[in-house]
Amino acid sequence: MTTTGGIQVLRASERPATPWLNGGGVTREVAGFPAGAGLNDFDWRVSLADVASAGPFSPFPGIDRVITLVEGAGMALTVDGVEQPVDAPFRPFAFSGDAGTDCRLLGGPVVDFNVMTRRGRVGAVVELLTGPGTVPVPSAATVLLVCLAGSATVDGDTELARYDAALLDTPGAHELRPEGVTAAITFRTAAPTAAPTAAR
Repeated sequence: MTTTGGIQVLRASERPATPWLNGGGVTREVAGFPAGAGLNDFDWRVSLADVASAGPFSPFPGIDRVITLVEGAGMALTVDGVEQPVDAPFRPFAFSGDAGTDCRLLGGPVVDFNVMTRRGRVGAVVELLTGPGTVPVPSAATVLLVCLAGSATVDGDTELARYDAALLDTPGAHELRPEGVTAAITFRTAAPTAAPTAAR
């Protein structure tokens, strides 16, 4: 990881691959919060997964998930008994980690991009950007940029190759010039739920 002008750059070449428990693929974590949190205690987690064979997804109770196909012919996800094709690249699909989910590959291995947030604690908005523009970082929010295809430049001098990422956690605006497709994920802490008041 390198930091340039308040931007933390997370290089794809520095990520270790973690095999799935069921042997169906490997996952590379792009970033997560809190730093170093495990699968049971993260607020949010972003990863890229190489899916080599069909099989069930691991359950993640209390987690909201967004999955995006980035390489391969795609897959059919059966979520709580309902089949959903995920066969168009760069089209996010949201579902609950509580749901029983099974994967069937449509034409060989795929790579997918995963965003997971702990429900009631953090919310995420996932955007896929293909043209130059300004990426705002709102107050009390974090933005993660991940180059999913081609390359991208942030603020004119920070270069991202494919699967590199940039973590932006200081309020302000950044100029993004993607040459391909870059995901921008905005994480916001969920507003606390007010305790009910007794009727009078």
